[in-house]
Amino acid sequence: MAATALRVWGAAATAAGLRRRFCHVMNPCTTKKQSLHQFLRRPLFLPHGALCNTVRYMFIQTQDTPNPNSLKFIPGKPVLETRTMDFPTPASAFRSPLARQLFRIEGVKSVFFGPDFITVTKENEELDWNLLKPDIYATIMDFFASGLPLITEETPSGEAGSEEDDEVVAMIKELLDTRIRPTVQEDGGDVIYKGFEDGIVQLKLQGSCTSCPSSIITLKNGIQNMLQFYIPEVEGVEQEYEAAYSQSSGNLHPFGKLQHYTPFPHIKSYLQ
Repeated sequence: MAATALRVWGAAATAAGLRRRFCHVMNPCTTKKQSLHQFLRRPLFLPHGALCNTVRYMFIQTQDTPNPNSLKFIPGKPVLETRTMDFPTPASAFRSPLARQLFRIEGVKSVFFGPDFITVTKENEELDWNLLKPDIYATIMDFFASGLPLITEETPSGEAGSEEDDEVVAMIKELLDTRIRPTVQEDGGDVIYKGFEDGIVQLKLQGSCTSCPSSIITLKNGIQNMLQFYIPEVEGVEQEYEAAYSQSSGNLHPFGKLQHYTPFPHIKSYLQ
């Protein structure tokens, strides 16, 4: 009888030891010990609230731009898909809940939405991106988890071609949309057609391009050269709010790469 009792006691002790090890491995974050009975009574699936909390986490990549004050955030899901939208001031962000939240972060100067990215520009070079990025990450993740619409009020963009466009304007817009804008968007910005008069093309730079110190030089050396090469009617290119930017830098980003493009057959055919 004593031997039997000893074997029973040993089995119970062994089970208790296994129980403690099992609970420790499967539940390493618990601060209070659980009995095996309590552990087995736990729900198999997480509550709905716990699942919702895990959805808010997403992988956001960042990409440098030619402008040291602008950083490109790539959330891994569509933003505006086929278009862009610029928010140069907090007042302009009334149409977008996400843009309004980003402007509430101290040090954010402007916000730009691309097809699959968000460009944030800080106020000055002294601000450390390492201090701004955590708040920007959290704001973007919270917004996409909320399910709110990115844009709540649409405004006419004025970018689409119309029946009133003559042949020269149509060629300018096609060259911008097919060759120039995609390249600029890779650097976190955009270039918008604003008009053509007396041989001068009016363009507006957005996103990382707006405060880039080399924007005027690259506008002339990159975009202007390309437009003049394919469209002889173009005599020059001017930027809206040109006085707001510096011409002191000789760096040819983000438009400098455009001046080395080879001829494009589908554009050249319009000129023959």
